[in-house]
Amino acid sequence: MAQAQLSHPDPAEELAGWIRLERTPGVGLETARRLLGTFGLPSAVLAAGRAQLKAVVSERIAAELSSAPAPELLSLIDKSLDWAQQPGNCILTLADPAYPKALLDIPDPPLLLYVKGRVDLLHAPAIAVVGSRNATAQGISNAGKFSEALSQAGLTVVSGLALGIDTAAHQGGLRGIGSSVAVIGTGADIVYPARNHGLAHMLAADGCIVSEYPLGMQALPPNFPRRNRIISGLSRGVLVIEAAAQSGSLITARMAGDQGRDVFAIPGSIHSPLSKGCHLLIKQGAKLVESAQDILDELGTYSSPASFASVSAANEATDPLMAALGYDPVDFDTLAERSDLDPAALNARLLTLELDGKIEMLPGGIYRRLN
Repeated sequence: MAQAQLSHPDPAEELAGWIRLERTPGVGLETARRLLGTFGLPSAVLAAGRAQLKAVVSERIAAELSSAPAPELLSLIDKSLDWAQQPGNCILTLADPAYPKALLDIPDPPLLLYVKGRVDLLHAPAIAVVGSRNATAQGISNAGKFSEALSQAGLTVVSGLALGIDTAAHQGGLRGIGSSVAVIGTGADIVYPARNHGLAHMLAADGCIVSEYPLGMQALPPNFPRRNRIISGLSRGVLVIEAAAQSGSLITARMAGDQGRDVFAIPGSIHSPLSKGCHLLIKQGAKLVESAQDILDELGTYSSPASFASVSAANEATDPLMAALGYDPVDFDTLAERSDLDPAALNARLLTLELDGKIEMLPGGIYRRLN
């Protein structure tokens, strides 16, 4: 007697069901979780009758789920399935074994993750590095150096592909063995900001780009604070480098705390608006860090390949003007007084240091060291 063949669900049909459920008007994360908890997989939700659905959701949503999907939704499903077949692309569902376990621990994990690049990085030990889009040269330098050191120690650097600190963090992460993950606030087929097109290409090749938003989703303002929970959720801790008192980076830090992740902050000058956010976090219990090793020591099991503190001390010991600069912004007259140099000689030295990338001149003739 022939043995009956067991039927296995078609993966494409299953994925189509997830996309349809997630994109049905009125179905958000909370409603989707309630439906999945009641019926099981999306295929079972979509197979349920309107009366069954009305016991769980509103009549309007029940009608949407039990009716044929709109042509626009069918087109999006086809587009998404085609995209997922391209080399380096995949769409992970909440039920997929490859879905990052770290996100399953947060209160509101995305139903779908559109992934471009190395999926394995979503399972690696990670550190988020975030900060201002309008960062200073010192902040960008710190982001690049800290991220490279953390990546060389084996941590994947997670950030948001924005200009400023995020960009430097990704670049630093890509220079180390831990690489880097960008969590974006648009569809995975869109690069925003366009200026980071080259960086996005490098991340897709050697790192990872991930989004919870459907293909074609443009850069809408509400998307970015929302994606921050994924940045922190993927990470063991969040490092904030330069943030104003009202900053999206503080949202990420708050979410990290709510998710049980560590929060780290680099202090700065009391005169800099971009230090206010970091100082606020430190007052609220974030761990003050001065080197990558501080973070590695806190997380445990990792060792840093280099110490920034020793480099800084060496610079100061070999250059008296760097010592005169100190670590707060300082004006020309004060520098002349501290260094005992005449104005012409001081101007020449400052120009040399600026060209060497060791200092920057701020508006109003104020100078600040960069290392």
